[in-house]
Amino acid sequence: MKKIFVLTGEPSGDKLASTVISKLKKNNSDIEYSCVGGIHLNSLGIKSIYDLKEITYIGFTSVIFNIFKIKKKINYTVDKIIEFKPDILFSVDSPDFTLRVAEKVKKINPNIKTIHYVAPQVWVWREGRIKKFKKFLDHILLLFNFEKKYFDKENINNTFVGHPLLEKNVKSKIDLSNLIPKNKKIISLFAGSRSSETSMLLPVLLDFIKLMNDKFKDYLFIFHATEENKNFISDNIKIINQDNIQVISDENIKSQILLKSTFAVSKSGTVSLEICNAKIPSIIIYKMNFLNFMIVKFLVKIKYANIINIINNREVIPELIQNECNSKEIFKSVVYFLKNPALMDKQINEFSNTLNEIRSKTSSADEASSVLSSYLIS
Repeated sequence: MKKIFVLTGEPSGDKLASTVISKLKKNNSDIEYSCVGGIHLNSLGIKSIYDLKEITYIGFTSVIFNIFKIKKKINYTVDKIIEFKPDILFSVDSPDFTLRVAEKVKKINPNIKTIHYVAPQVWVWREGRIKKFKKFLDHILLLFNFEKKYFDKENINNTFVGHPLLEKNVKSKIDLSNLIPKNKKIISLFAGSRSSETSMLLPVLLDFIKLMNDKFKDYLFIFHATEENKNFISDNIKIINQDNIQVISDENIKSQILLKSTFAVSKSGTVSLEICNAKIPSIIIYKMNFLNFMIVKFLVKIKYANIINIINNREVIPELIQNECNSKEIFKSVVYFLKNPALMDKQINEFSNTLNEIRSKTSSADEASSVLSSYLIS
């Protein structure tokens, strides 16, 4: 029996990995799995060797403060993978963790094929990393076709599989009448999947809601949460005593809520692609502690945080980063859009054209699982 170890480092990677493994399970029933994962891989019957929360860190200072704990976890993970003896180590996103593990595994057992899904953003910073990847990665799966040139240059096997958020469709409709009052327009809010992101952005968004409620009475604010952070968000909502805020964690309901939204306020990240794919106008927000921000500002070589803006090299979707990421600026930006429907239509048209340029003609999960299958039979 063939074996695959699935290695993730945060909830979004767990979710991405599960879509690929789900496809692989349909076509290959005789594969044994183990993983570092969360609820999505667990739902496929794959047991994680420890709780994903134990390694979900964000920001440079968080890593520094937990460096010994992280090193210990990396070594423990490597030991468990070597003990499992997989044919393939399938690592997904979170490169600062997953690729460190993959590198160590490859040194100990070169026969284990290492396939990484979601290329590190070498076009943002540290392009020189690619030479290092060549030493321990057998194949890399790309979400964007413009990334190929970076890995082709170093002769690293790569496949453009497309971004799964651009192909997501709601499979079954749910009656939302009990969730959404008829006289309310929805503003969807995305405070991030990591606890450190949510802790930073949630107070800002709650203050924004208060400002909106002082001026408008016809909006319902819905937080799109993960299972991991929904209780934290709910507990903080109770404190501010506003009756037009909800928290949704069910994936299908979240998708349908987004489609019914008038506007979205989202943290910087891939969720913005999901918002664009649903044709919902939005603004991007992000905030980190001062030290992390200064480090990032010094290292990154791009002007924008959002992938749509990066591809276009201009601000198609407004970004409120760091000092601008405050309740008053968010309020001003959102109200400006809501009062100018033509501006929202223009944004939708511009990002839709961009999505058409980067959308894969096939399913990301199908393409990725096909690559995994090819290594199992080679």
